[in-house]
Amino acid sequence: MDPFSSMDISASALSALRVRMNVIADNLANVDTTRTREGGPYRKKEVVFGAVQDQSFADALSGAAQATPGVQLLGIVQSQTPPRRVLNPSHPDADAQGFVLMPDINPLIEMVDMLSATRAYEANVTAIQSWKTMTNKALEIGR
Repeated sequence: MDPFSSMDISASALSALRVRMNVIADNLANVDTTRTREGGPYRKKEVVFGAVQDQSFADALSGAAQATPGVQLLGIVQSQTPPRRVLNPSHPDADAQGFVLMPDINPLIEMVDMLSATRAYEANVTAIQSWKTMTNKALEIGR
C-alpha cells in the first residue's frame, strides 16, 4: 500500500464535503425562492457520492496499479419532491386561489446536514494531521 494513500483518501473526502457544503448553502439561500429561470420554485439539490474502489487482492499480488480508494462526486441532482403549497394571497406569485408554490426545503434538516458535513470535514483534517505527525516521527527515528 502506498504510504500516501491515506492522505489521498482524506483529500478526496475533503473535496467531496466541500461540494456538499456548497450545495447545502445554495439550498438554504433559496429556501424562499418562488421563481427561477426554469419557471416555478427553486428545486432542492442533492449531492450523490460514490466510492472509488480499491484494487482486488489478486491485483495487489500481481502489482497492478489502480486508483487509490476514496470518495468521488457522481453528480448533483435536483430533488423530485413536489413544491409546497402555501396560502399567501398577498404574494406576487400567488395563483387565483391565493396559494404560492414554495421550495420543499426544511431549513432544520439542511442545518443538520451542514453540521454533519462539518464534523466529517473536521475528522478528515484530523486524519491528515495525524498522518503528518506519524510521518515526522518516523523520519526522526531515522536520525
